[in-house]
Amino acid sequence: MKLTAQHESWPLKTRFKIARGSKTSAETVCVLLDDGNHRGRGECLPYNRYGETVDGVIALIETLRDKLADGMDRNELQAALPSGAARNALDCALWDLETKQHGARVWDLLGTKAPANVTTAYTLSLDSPAAMQASAKENAGRALLKVKLGGPEDLDCIKAVRAGAPKARLILDANEGWTAGTYESLVPELEQLNIEMIEQPFPAEHDQQLLDVARPIPICADESCHDTNSFDDLLGKYDMINIKLDKTGGLTEALKLRDRAVAEGLQIMVGCMVSTSLSMAPAMLLANDASIVDLDGPLLLAQDRENGIAYRDSMMAPPEQALWG
Repeated sequence: MKLTAQHESWPLKTRFKIARGSKTSAETVCVLLDDGNHRGRGECLPYNRYGETVDGVIALIETLRDKLADGMDRNELQAALPSGAARNALDCALWDLETKQHGARVWDLLGTKAPANVTTAYTLSLDSPAAMQASAKENAGRALLKVKLGGPEDLDCIKAVRAGAPKARLILDANEGWTAGTYESLVPELEQLNIEMIEQPFPAEHDQQLLDVARPIPICADESCHDTNSFDDLLGKYDMINIKLDKTGGLTEALKLRDRAVAEGLQIMVGCMVSTSLSMAPAMLLANDASIVDLDGPLLLAQDRENGIAYRDSMMAPPEQALWG
């Protein structure tokens, strides 16, 4: 197989801010595998939180050029690279290539049913309460809003969003920005505001605090949950896990992580980085089993890639084969 790995930059509609910083574009890496007759693609978004950069991810992918030329498969890939963005792009490209070689869809290869149309959460960037209320009002017709938090005005922001979108379901993402004291002071207020889920309230390295606090609202692991190797440490702390392919290192490991979560009785959220439909497509294979789908990356871009997933408001359709899988 011939390998191509390249950096792509996708401008956002507006600046996107979370507790750790802000950005105006999505800097992705796209992998293309060509066997001479068929081509498979995969995409990842290197994430600074995990020590990843675009150049570093491309360099890591390039280390496997010769092995890919010799026919490396997905199983060999799992041992060759750690979980993370580089393996994700390659793993998904190998899945896509395999579907093209067999003239089948990826769910046929897996022996599962096709993903259904699903409602995705729509993310509201962290901002002032007034700006977040305006954004919530603009998107009040969407069924599910995800609210980015992690600042000193969090409660005011949540109340502002609820005022702007009184009928929408709300979930929160603190991005590791709270202390135990913040959490305990906020939770009674959040119950009154009908908040359905809180994602990663504490830093991953301090999430043992979740063993000592009440959890009347389900808590979802994000930065604490990467792959099956990180799973056992989540038990007893979290009620749900956010499976992102850029953390698991691809669809292959993501499916294993889903099976572990189901076996242990944890709910599943399938999430994404801010990236194109090429990243969303393989993640949709987890949507049928997810309590919450958060695959709105393309909705935040100024323009998606060609043959992107069809979104109607927050309803997303399964990918066409021209895109992936």
